[in-house]
Amino acid sequence: MKSGSAVHLSVPVSLHSHTSSVPLFNRLNFSDWCEQVQFNLGVLDLDLALQVKKPADLTDESNADEKSFHKAWERSNRLSLMFMQMTLAKNIKSTIPKTESAKEYMKLVKERSQIADKSLAGTLMGTLTTMKFDGSRTMHEHVTEMSNIAARLKTLGMTVDENFLVQFIINSLPPEYGPFHMNYNTLKDKMECE
Repeated sequence: MKSGSAVHLSVPVSLHSHTSSVPLFNRLNFSDWCEQVQFNLGVLDLDLALQVKKPADLTDESNADEKSFHKAWERSNRLSLMFMQMTLAKNIKSTIPKTESAKEYMKLVKERSQIADKSLAGTLMGTLTTMKFDGSRTMHEHVTEMSNIAARLKTLGMTVDENFLVQFIINSLPPEYGPFHMNYNTLKDKMECE
């Protein structure tokens, strides 16, 4: 080897080692999962199929650059699909329709996430409207939990008006908080009249 000449070494990188840094997709974490998948595929230089649409099929007239690009895109697509499949929970993986396109697979995973979001929003709303203070924790913890549920609903696209949240909290209190409930309603009525 001549002094000063550059040598390019191809270091094999384990796809599996990169998947371990990606949170397992569980239908409730699409944003984090997608961000990590795109980052890792970018680091591995395998994100071509997610960035560029599939090239036209090769013909007898295809030049060397077109053949090279086609080969790179096919490799990116194949390995991207494998990478994404390795980062899905097993019970979810079986529900994703088969596709040969990494970009389409990402879209199908996102759709599964949105279905889960709607289901979760319904569950959270049901919890918020039926939750009762049972004295097993402090009032502050109870109110904080209800506020956190409302904040979670907001991230899912369902905004709970502050007045409704206060009413849900008051309705969650047991009968011994009746005087507090009456005082709140009196104050609220007085404020509405002004």
